[in-house]
Amino acid sequence: MIVTRTPLRISFAGGGTDFHGFYEKEEGGVVSAAIDKYIYIIIKARFDDKIRLGYSTTEMVEQIDDLQHELVREAMRKVGLRGGVEISTMADIPSEGSGLGSSSSVTVGVLHALYAYQGELVTAEQLAKEACEIEIDILGKPIGKQDQYIAAYGGLRSFRFCQDGSVSTERLKISDERLLRFSEQVLLFFTGRTRQSSTILTEQKSNIDDKMKVLSVMRKQADEMREVLESDAPLSRVGRILHAGWQHKKGLASGISSGDIDSHYESALDAGAIGGKVAGAGGGGFLLLFCPPDRQASVREALKSLKELTFQLDRDGSKVIFNVQR
Repeated sequence: MIVTRTPLRISFAGGGTDFHGFYEKEEGGVVSAAIDKYIYIIIKARFDDKIRLGYSTTEMVEQIDDLQHELVREAMRKVGLRGGVEISTMADIPSEGSGLGSSSSVTVGVLHALYAYQGELVTAEQLAKEACEIEIDILGKPIGKQDQYIAAYGGLRSFRFCQDGSVSTERLKISDERLLRFSEQVLLFFTGRTRQSSTILTEQKSNIDDKMKVLSVMRKQADEMREVLESDAPLSRVGRILHAGWQHKKGLASGISSGDIDSHYESALDAGAIGGKVAGAGGGGFLLLFCPPDRQASVREALKSLKELTFQLDRDGSKVIFNVQR
């Protein structure tokens, strides 16, 4: 039996510049972080050659082509495992439409579990690259590359998406004390709705040529975010970068925000938050806020109708946490 644990993520700046339509023209850049909320994948051998897959529903099939869960199906094809296994997925939060990169965490986690099941050690780079191939190249998802990479690598990181398709990454150089002060000022509140991100992302992808200037500014905000975090600059600047980025992001496609989301966000600002954004594609999921500790009680009171998700940043990416081979 193999169990993998793969983190979800928060993207702080540069989202949208990890799309091929942008980085093929000019280099993309993102700052994002893994958090201690996870996707768990369990895989064990079966007595027969069937495939049993458990997630929000249960599938029992004779062959890989019959699997409805496309991420698991393509991951099995990628690693060359044809059957005779039981696979289960579990998540710490609603696993679809959260805005925390759960789909890519599933893909990375399933790949990691399947390779470990076959006794193969794989790098974070291989997991991220193959997860991108599955989601973007094979399944044609209208997404970028940042979610797969932060799920595989973990930590608080800067990513560069190069014109040749390669990705470079560095863990941010930040002291433990500053990292703690930073993480203590990041809050997450569930908006009460999940959403299918594909509609928003499809429109966003089709708008890239018309939004190149805006996306270039958002890429520069990722550079600024890294500079602030790695320096002794006031952390309040993080909130201002988030706020500016959110104003730009809302113009990338329709449906990214809504009347309810705007109302919650303005209430948070009035209560003392410096800035924020909706995590992921938008339209629902989690509202991310940057707020000084002395104003957090006021913000929580202003958003008392929303459920808060408490979390910490996670230094690790996808990992095997249980491995018993027979």
